[in-house]
Amino acid sequence: MPAEIYAPFEKFNFSNTKCFLTGDALQSEEEKIQVFPQWLMSLYNLEDQPFKLLDESIATYKDLKIPCSARVNDEFLEPLENEIAEAFGKGYEGVKALDELKLFQWTSKLLYGIIFNEIQSGIKMMHAQGEEFNISQAIIHKFSHLHLMLQSVNLPIQFEEFKPYSLFLFKVDNKAEEFGYRDEINTQTFALRIKDFGFVMCLQDNGANAGYHHKIYSQIKDDTLHPIQFEEFSGRVFYSNYLFNRLPEYNILPVGEDIYIEDMPLRGISSKPLFDEWQNKTYGQVLENFWKNWGFLLLEIIKNPEKPVSYLFDEAGNKISAATIALPR
Repeated sequence: MPAEIYAPFEKFNFSNTKCFLTGDALQSEEEKIQVFPQWLMSLYNLEDQPFKLLDESIATYKDLKIPCSARVNDEFLEPLENEIAEAFGKGYEGVKALDELKLFQWTSKLLYGIIFNEIQSGIKMMHAQGEEFNISQAIIHKFSHLHLMLQSVNLPIQFEEFKPYSLFLFKVDNKAEEFGYRDEINTQTFALRIKDFGFVMCLQDNGANAGYHHKIYSQIKDDTLHPIQFEEFSGRVFYSNYLFNRLPEYNILPVGEDIYIEDMPLRGISSKPLFDEWQNKTYGQVLENFWKNWGFLLLEIIKNPEKPVSYLFDEAGNKISAATIALPR
């Protein structure tokens, strides 16, 4: 008998009475785990820091929880957390040596936990207004596939010769106390910059962004970046994932006790490119947001609309060394 996949979006069940990962009934509504793991919150004193939800309400990092059975947590999630915490503790080299799938699972669990909280918050807000909670079919499509992939933590799911994600990992000259975190749940893009590393992950693009940025990434992936360089590359990836115009489809094939997930060709029946056209003005707006720490304004960034300001490459297209950048870290 193949393992059974849980599909919460079919009946749209986001109560606190079922485990978020398996759908198992819980003993009580107090059976929950933190979205941001305790070890990470303790490292950066995040517990009482504000976390803004999409409906503009403010929670704290420690407020963000998801219903999870003790069995699932003990058997699957705690061992994953321990492995990630150990790797992160070793910094860049530890993360580089980590199984990419584990990093994908951990990142997916964190992002899905935020999505779960956003949905619960949205349902409550609409209910208070006497209205039905609505969410687009395209978003449901993305979120349900993310949840499917996340179940590779607890089910024998095999990805059939493809990666559902793009991952970009760098060594970064960060301040020791800095916690640089960013996500975009609609495009399912995630960035984390801590210790001596930073990584960006597109969770549901089947590697399309890795292909899109291959040339630049191959040029800089072995360098130690200044934080502004990492943020620039992150801005490029967040923007390109916004331009990514496909909804990946999959075949799910039970074979014995295993579940094989096979990706369908991204090109499908459409002849148009996988990414919409890059607009420097829009990219400049993204970069302005990513460069807030350094106070850059849009007009400075796109002073030359053909060539937005870059700290990765000079006017001639040569790499800029982090050591030559005279900005604070």
